[in-house]
Amino acid sequence: MNNLKPFPLSKQILYALGMMGWSILFNLINVMLVYFYLPPINSGLHVLISQHTFLGIFTLMAVIAAGGRLTDAFYDPFIGKMSDSSKSKRGRRIPFMMYSIIPAIVCCVLIFFPPTRDVSRVNAIWLACFLTLFFMATTTYIIPYYSLLPELAATDQGKIRLSTFQQVGFVCGMIIASQVYPIADLFLGILHTSDRTTSLQYSVISLGILSGIAMLIPVLAINEKKYCRSVPSSTPLLKSLKQSLSSRNFIYFIIAVFSYTMALNLIVNGMLYFVTVLCHINASQSSRFMVFMVLMSLLFFPFINILAKRIGAKRVLVFSFIVLGASFSGIALLGKLPVTPVLQLYILLGVAAFPVASLGILPNALLARIASDNSTSTGDHREGTYFAVNFFSTKLGQTFGLSLFAILTIYGKDPGHDFGLRLSGIFGCALCILAALVFTGFKDAGK
Repeated sequence: MNNLKPFPLSKQILYALGMMGWSILFNLINVMLVYFYLPPINSGLHVLISQHTFLGIFTLMAVIAAGGRLTDAFYDPFIGKMSDSSKSKRGRRIPFMMYSIIPAIVCCVLIFFPPTRDVSRVNAIWLACFLTLFFMATTTYIIPYYSLLPELAATDQGKIRLSTFQQVGFVCGMIIASQVYPIADLFLGILHTSDRTTSLQYSVISLGILSGIAMLIPVLAINEKKYCRSVPSSTPLLKSLKQSLSSRNFIYFIIAVFSYTMALNLIVNGMLYFVTVLCHINASQSSRFMVFMVLMSLLFFPFINILAKRIGAKRVLVFSFIVLGASFSGIALLGKLPVTPVLQLYILLGVAAFPVASLGILPNALLARIASDNSTSTGDHREGTYFAVNFFSTKLGQTFGLSLFAILTIYGKDPGHDFGLRLSGIFGCALCILAALVFTGFKDAGK
């Protein structure tokens, strides 16, 4: 039991590359999905599915996204339990990661290759099928991937450090995914075409290949048997879920994560709209704003570890929820204040940098601690179940965030008719404040 090798720095970096690859795919969908299928009138793209509503508020995009996410969310506990129980010679986690990579890439690419370039029921069916399959494939990779964290890092500080590497990988993936439009501009020149849709499709293919290479690296580089206690869990799924949900700390954690994730996805799905519609900036220039926020957040990474050690992760996270909410509220005023919209956007992103950093690092470290504490006290290694339940909560937040944004576009998503976009900032702020209030109930063992 004590003969496990320490997880070296070089392997931690290779482990983070897996997160970078997954992040590229995840953020491609977050940033481009609604914009690609329901573009604003000044985008040069075609509207591909109907924007008719059901019951007056539910758009077809909202229904498709919610259906795909909810199907995947119920798949989360299954894959978590399968991973916990695996007796594979390569370990409990790595085989699941390996076999999910190609399906994830293929489904991501096919989402952006709808059968027609007009509003069509066939496009809606195509999107619903491949979006659901994409979510399931990426889940099959990321839950076992996250479940390695508490097994690879023995101490709380080790978990925070490895989670920091994870988040560096995630934000690098965000930067790369945000280049989808600049890369599409390159393909416009290479292909000698003015077809924006085709150039975006080639851009997605190139980013998909890059993501697959990055996701494969930890699969090939990490010997799970060498660095992890791969002890299969024999606890039945329902009992495992019940035991996990018996922790009050875990309940507070997943509710706060749900609210925050809903807010974040509401804003991320609107980012291209905020840039092009509210700030009147060309979509191909939008990536510079994402790069700015990510680079600013990276500056805070060393201080997150110090702050969490001195005042406790809980206080850092509550403060971060509040500051992020304040940043989101500023979206409602983009282009309305006596400063340029570009400067206003930079200010909001600068304010968001610290909470983006802490909320990227600390939740995974806390969850790893919760899972490790359970394994130590019960002898039952159910890390995958904890991360699966957390992902269930996260997926619900992503579903409702994307759906809420799609619903708000009914109230205006075009230049001169943008009320729905501004409302998204207000809703995002309210959800972050709710997350802060809920997380006050979490008991941080450190402080």
